[in-house]
Amino acid sequence: MAQWLKRGATAEAKADADRKVRDIVEASLADIESRGDAAVRDMSIRFDGWDRADYRLSQAEIDACVNSLTPQERKDIEFAQTQVRNFAQIQRNSMLDVEVETMPGVVLGHKNVPINAAGCYVPGGKYPLLASAHMSVITAKVAGVARVITCAPPFQGTVARHIVAAQAMAGADAIYALGGIQAVGAMALGTETIDPVDILVGPGNAFVAEAKRQLYGRVGIDLFAGPTETLIIADEIGCDAELAATDILGQVEHGPDSPGVLLTNSEKLARETMAEIKRLLQILPTADHARKAWETFGEVIVADSYEEMVQIADQIASEHVQVMTADPDYFLDNMTNYGALFLGPRTNVSFGDKVIGTNHTLPTKKAARYTGGLWVGKFLKTCTYQKVLTDEASALVGEYCSRLCALEGFAGHGEQANVRVRRYGGRNVPYAGQAEPSELTRA
Repeated sequence: MAQWLKRGATAEAKADADRKVRDIVEASLADIESRGDAAVRDMSIRFDGWDRADYRLSQAEIDACVNSLTPQERKDIEFAQTQVRNFAQIQRNSMLDVEVETMPGVVLGHKNVPINAAGCYVPGGKYPLLASAHMSVITAKVAGVARVITCAPPFQGTVARHIVAAQAMAGADAIYALGGIQAVGAMALGTETIDPVDILVGPGNAFVAEAKRQLYGRVGIDLFAGPTETLIIADEIGCDAELAATDILGQVEHGPDSPGVLLTNSEKLARETMAEIKRLLQILPTADHARKAWETFGEVIVADSYEEMVQIADQIASEHVQVMTADPDYFLDNMTNYGALFLGPRTNVSFGDKVIGTNHTLPTKKAARYTGGLWVGKFLKTCTYQKVLTDEASALVGEYCSRLCALEGFAGHGEQANVRVRRYGGRNVPYAGQAEPSELTRA
């Protein structure tokens, strides 16, 4: 039976924090819907200390951000964007339109239709996460979205130039220097100067995530995303304390509410990792964020077997799952609940976050039980259609449809079928609910 050497915060403590965020977001979105640009401006000044005549960046401002890149910075961004675009295109190519004659004269099909407009949020208040521009804008464009707009907060009191450059290089159609609830609300609800979008995508802080949750239904969203989550699955053969500790702290530096979990079948590795984390927290430049996250939300679990590790991992349903064991593929073959897997010691979550090509916008808070992460398919609607090409097929399907409608008591539905049986099958079937056919619908 598994034992917990360290447990994280209780569900009750997390729920209390969620309630406070929920109330702030609800009031803010109502204000945006009521007052539009004026509310957006007030919130930008209040939350970010940020005001300007127009939050949309001009082409000159965008060009200045791109031109400010060093040759190496440009090369690095281009490399990352090439990997993301390549994998997104591979995914798009796997999604085929379908048309098939399922019985003589009956043709069914579906088309993958791009969403018309997407709003991409790129977080950057604490860290300028330019990688989120690649993950959202490029993926939308590969899917065929015609209008892609982006929002990112200011960074250190000015336009976040690296984010803006990445957004522009990814192909954004309009770029706004806006953050937080006000950015997400403006993109979803629309204002006097910002046309609303059809889907919101991209990670963000607790307020951004809650705003997306509350706006879901008014617009689509990629997924419900909370604080970054990392689960390290390790044994003594595939991992050591330095790797495990480094890879946990490398992710919990996202913020003080980011959970990092070690799941292992070795108590020796577990205790050595805890000691190594303590040591690294003395020298890590982002230790202030990482320490609070580790102390409040970190967990260390020792299981008896691979089978028990899989069971616990699927219960956790973590956003990121890094597997460093003697047989990483065992977890690939047997796990079902995860945002993304990182298999073997040669890869890590940071590769996926920044450059390797898979998308880093992934499900959190156990949403991995029912959804994967952002991918090209999130920007496509798989829409069905049907054609009935012959009189015989229409009459045949109509007879079955008529009887099934009668079972449900839907007379109007039944008559839709009956009129076609009379017209295309030459059968004098009665009007739905009557003994004899109506004069108005008699063949």
